[in-house]
Amino acid sequence: MIEKPHHVPERLGLLSATAADPFLTEDLLRGIQGHGGIDLAKVVEPLPENDARWVAEPLRELVEDAMYQFNDPRTEADGWLAPRLHATLRLTRREAADKRIWTHFALAVAPDYVAWRHLSKPASGSAEARINAARFKGALDRQCFSRLWLAAEMFRNGDDYAPVVTACANQEFIHSAVRMDLVDHRPSAQALVRVLELGIASTGRDVVGLAAAINTAGATLVYDAMAPDEPRDPEALRQWIAEAESALPVPRHELPTGPGEEPAPEASVTRLTKYFTELFETAPVRGRVPQV
Repeated sequence: MIEKPHHVPERLGLLSATAADPFLTEDLLRGIQGHGGIDLAKVVEPLPENDARWVAEPLRELVEDAMYQFNDPRTEADGWLAPRLHATLRLTRREAADKRIWTHFALAVAPDYVAWRHLSKPASGSAEARINAARFKGALDRQCFSRLWLAAEMFRNGDDYAPVVTACANQEFIHSAVRMDLVDHRPSAQALVRVLELGIASTGRDVVGLAAAINTAGATLVYDAMAPDEPRDPEALRQWIAEAESALPVPRHELPTGPGEEPAPEASVTRLTKYFTELFETAPVRGRVPQV
């Protein structure tokens, strides 16, 4: 298994996919051996040095703690790491959309974590275990760390990260839901989590069937009219980001606190939870007879 890089950068930077390619060697993708890190640093574009958010040490400590605490199954690390990653790396959505930050994080700061979490088991007796390169430099919903940050951003309820833990407990849910435009509508995102919490949809097949039913039944604008949301307060996020320099390390044994936004309106969440439950009862889920 890949070990901690000999040279961990002091700060996050911007690493393009093209610049990263030479370092995504066969040995790295097979989880055998990483890179030295010194040559990689030469192709990284620096971020502003006067911004404390880019310090890499707190992020490195988080992934080391996750690897220490979780092992079987390693997927359980997602629910622990996602809220703490989001609360440590305080970004706007515009900043988080820059894949170069996540590529640098994965390849320079924590390639050993990517291997630990995403080295797949051989599909057959002759196949070799391998890490999908997308876990280092892929789309935001596939890359090792951006997918967790995005899940935390989409499913937190104001400053409460508890729904994020529920969402991340179902791998199929995270894989499907973070790609849905619907989760930009906060009551819809919270209602989806409620459906999971209530045990109405629990298996991967359930989640796929529910997502398909919701997408077929209406668009985000339809659900927004059915269950209105209150506008987000941009000042709350700005203040939360500004406090990054003086913020204490995120707690390990209790959930951190997110931006001080108001939660999604409870009446809207309740209304959509009931509606999504009714949709699921008649949704075509493989292996289940829909109720009529």
